[in-house]
Amino acid sequence: MPPTAPAGPADPAVAAGLATEAILRDTLHSPHRGIVVDSPPGAGKSTLVVRAALELAAAGRPLMVVAQTNAQVDDLVVRLAEKNAELPVGRLHSNDADPYDKALDALPSVRKSAKAADLAGLDVVVSTAAKWAHVRVTEPWRHAIVDEAYQMRSDALLAVAGLFERALFVGDPGQLDPFSVVGADQWAGLSYDPSASAVSTLLAHNPELPQHRLPVSWRLPASAAPLVSGAFYPYTPFRSGTGPGDRRLAFGVASDGSGPDRVLDEAAESGWGLLELPARHTPRTDPEAVRAVAQVVRRLLDRGAAATSERSPDPVPVTADRIAVGTAHRDQAAAVRAALAGLGVSGVAVDTANRLQGREFDVTVVLHPLSGRPDATAFHLETGRLCVLASRHRHACVVVCRAGVAELLDEHPSTEPVQLGVTVKFPDGWEANHAVLAELAEHRVSWRP
Repeated sequence: MPPTAPAGPADPAVAAGLATEAILRDTLHSPHRGIVVDSPPGAGKSTLVVRAALELAAAGRPLMVVAQTNAQVDDLVVRLAEKNAELPVGRLHSNDADPYDKALDALPSVRKSAKAADLAGLDVVVSTAAKWAHVRVTEPWRHAIVDEAYQMRSDALLAVAGLFERALFVGDPGQLDPFSVVGADQWAGLSYDPSASAVSTLLAHNPELPQHRLPVSWRLPASAAPLVSGAFYPYTPFRSGTGPGDRRLAFGVASDGSGPDRVLDEAAESGWGLLELPARHTPRTDPEAVRAVAQVVRRLLDRGAAATSERSPDPVPVTADRIAVGTAHRDQAAAVRAALAGLGVSGVAVDTANRLQGREFDVTVVLHPLSGRPDATAFHLETGRLCVLASRHRHACVVVCRAGVAELLDEHPSTEPVQLGVTVKFPDGWEANHAVLAELAEHRVSWRP
């Protein structure tokens, strides 16, 4: 098993502080045109982006910030305004009818426009990669910050590369790969593969660029960081910012002895819970598994779950908005939403791993991507998908799955064609799934509904 915690100062805050200072020092003073920062889940990536932007602006170096979605752009603009209400910030948006979060209208220091020329001269201008690709400038920006750089395709980076002289690339290497609506096999192995991530292509052509990493996850509890680090970040290990016992999950109502209640008690005690249903090949929207997921959420709310953490010494109720359900497919998410509605539950975030990426909750309930499947496809084995589903929680994660996944993995070794020149992603999905299953087996509650 790879190391589960990085070497460094014993105090995680000190370790994180030292890493951040080194990143900011390189951002301001490095002669290199690019700096790459690897960030594990919940390591303060957005905080780093905001701080770097503020430091560059304070040093008299106007910059552009590139994010991948409008939600990420709006979040960064709000964070910048919260940290420095006097800082002039531009929000470059599209010509759509509703192009940005209306909360930005209440921020006097934020100027919004669909034209880059209207925002000229501002200290910081933030927009999506898609919008920046249509901008033309006579004089490039001295600095850029690229947020979620591992989720940016290399062709998107190429489209904006002429807008800046040097850039800080920040992202999570363990999350889902960039999305493409067309096949990209014809480019596989080529140095200019447009479907590859911006960071992998950048480093392939510029291996000398400084690479940093944030060593502490402030989201994942001490019960989760070792597994997520070892299974998904073997070469860039990290640790939790909290220790055993710093966070607690308790219930106001005793267990009724059912499978959902027993797995919730296990998850509250250990941070992980596996509700294992009988082995069976099922449709993708397995009705029994979907009902089990909904029942776990219903019982979590009915039992009055309350969380204690470093944020609050007093128990805070785990309300519906602090719970998420993660699935691999949209039709599974729709089925879970319908099942929850049938149980009178609303306000819970139910979505695919792609859409939950970057979000944080107190408790997550996951329908395992391989549950009930007769085969293990590349989609369901994708390392990033399982990583996202297993790394959204601050307190506990409950996985609902049919028995037999370990055997399924052993019976279906990878048959994907080997392509020369393609960087092998490690760990692969097969190995990561086995690592997660081995941990979950220690917290298994078998249940026949």
